[in-house]
Amino acid sequence: MTNEIHSRTYVLNGTTREAPRAERGLYLVATPIGHLGDITLRALDLIAGADVLACEDTRVTGKLLSRFQIKRRMTPYHDHSSDETAASLVETVQAGRSVAIVSDAGTPLVSDPGYRLVRAAIEADVPIFAIPGASAILTALAVSGLPSDAFFFAGFLPSKEKARLDRIAALTRVPGTLVIYEAPHRIAQSLAAMAEGLGDREAAVCRELTKMHETVYRGTLTRLAQDFCAMDQVKGEIVVCIAPPPQEAAPAEQDVDAILAGLLAEMKPTQAAREAARLTGLNRRDLYQRALALKDGQA
Repeated sequence: MTNEIHSRTYVLNGTTREAPRAERGLYLVATPIGHLGDITLRALDLIAGADVLACEDTRVTGKLLSRFQIKRRMTPYHDHSSDETAASLVETVQAGRSVAIVSDAGTPLVSDPGYRLVRAAIEADVPIFAIPGASAILTALAVSGLPSDAFFFAGFLPSKEKARLDRIAALTRVPGTLVIYEAPHRIAQSLAAMAEGLGDREAAVCRELTKMHETVYRGTLTRLAQDFCAMDQVKGEIVVCIAPPPQEAAPAEQDVDAILAGLLAEMKPTQAAREAARLTGLNRRDLYQRALALKDGQA
């Protein structure tokens, strides 16, 4: 593979720096999701210093190289690249060289190309390193104001209506904040489908994160769907964060006893506790102790 480096230097704040030559390995390098100032020093070192730079779109990555005055060749690697391209990159690493892969924005492999390449690298037993940096998922979650102790990234929803509704239905019981990517021309339609399928939950629509026209819209799914439907044209990258499903109130103690009593008439305490746990979502061991007390007449 011909991808010789023309220069291992880059310019940062007016100062020219020389990047060290990267050690043998495949490097998954995160790049800014909008503001080029969010690039990390380690990412610049690898983009300039790796033997081969693979990228999703040479035009997009070219703007990043131009910003930091990095002069080098790029190798296209995207969703439509052949298995031979991935094999060639792995062979480069096997030969003792370094390969850095970047997507158009954010962390490679997250709704971006790279999965097949990483699988091939694992099978070839070559070193793989993730170089952390910007992520639209975490950036949106941070500014959404929604619970962040547990979240689920659902990627892009299907474009066809039936598949989209089925996907939303599958997400209804996820016990955490949902994070979804969406295209601007589909956002109003998707928000309406989310409101119908998930209930009128709190949500945040994050548009153009870290860019000049960054905007975060907050409200219920229904209100957001109405607002976006009224907009003439929506542009930019969009991340939607949706609050977790409302927690169901725990059944009253007398209701739990009634459930257990009915089950104990037909089965042993162990089985009754297991079935009651399935019905109520309560702890099976606690229900077993309660079942024993009811059976012994101590409750």
